[in-house]
Amino acid sequence: MPTRRTVTGRSREPRARFAEELRVLRTGRGQSLRQLGDRLGWDWSLFGKMEKGETVGGPEVVEALDQHYGTPGLLLALWELAVSDQTQFRERYRRFMTLESEATSLWHFAVSVLPGLLQTPDYAREVLSAGGIKEPELTQQVEARMGRRCLLEGDMAPDFRTILSEAALRTPMRDAAKWRQQLEYLLEVSDRPNVTVQVLPQSAGLHGLMGADVWYLLLPEGRTVAYTENGYRGELIEEAGPVVRLQKTYDAVRDLALSPVESRKFIMRMLEEVTCDPST
Repeated sequence: MPTRRTVTGRSREPRARFAEELRVLRTGRGQSLRQLGDRLGWDWSLFGKMEKGETVGGPEVVEALDQHYGTPGLLLALWELAVSDQTQFRERYRRFMTLESEATSLWHFAVSVLPGLLQTPDYAREVLSAGGIKEPELTQQVEARMGRRCLLEGDMAPDFRTILSEAALRTPMRDAAKWRQQLEYLLEVSDRPNVTVQVLPQSAGLHGLMGADVWYLLLPEGRTVAYTENGYRGELIEEAGPVVRLQKTYDAVRDLALSPVESRKFIMRMLEEVTCDPST
């Protein structure tokens, strides 16, 4: 019987800890994912997604894994922490969206994905689907994301600046026609007086915002809050000290980015490349 490990709570990312424990237990048994699926009667791909952190599964499958590995209650406890962490992520995100709707100015940096405010429905669907979201929640989230785009429309729309890592523009959609539509929409929105789009070229090298997407919101009362997000969680930062430090980092990255005019030319060249590609 495997040695039961101590559940250390939040000493690590709960979802990552849960996924790691699943991998360690399976490889310790010398089992493949297919063998595990055959043994427990679930599709092996489910266990693969759980070990990658793409899903946490349900309590039934986790209880079966606890029984299979002889770890009564351990995996279920880790699963509960992972599920709780997801809930907290959603709560933090809801608060961020509330503040976003009130902001008078927004600044953003994108590591690898275009910001939701500038996404087409097809792009949003592909991104959310790649993150493991299934129907009917997938369609609901796409519609919700499209609804947020109205934030940048109208006479009262806030100023919005986004710095796009070149990687975000070099990661196309599977469908070339849909990718062209996304680039065209990006150019269309960047032409609005309240929207500024800059591109951070790969040649800029290493910088201080490589780890996560970052949002800065200037609120009506004059204070600024920040929100950082990676593939597993988001963090709303409201303390003045950390926000100021993040703003200084953002300013340094902005100094490395192309000007808005050069950025627009960069995106237009990318659009031409996609349009002229004979394979599309």
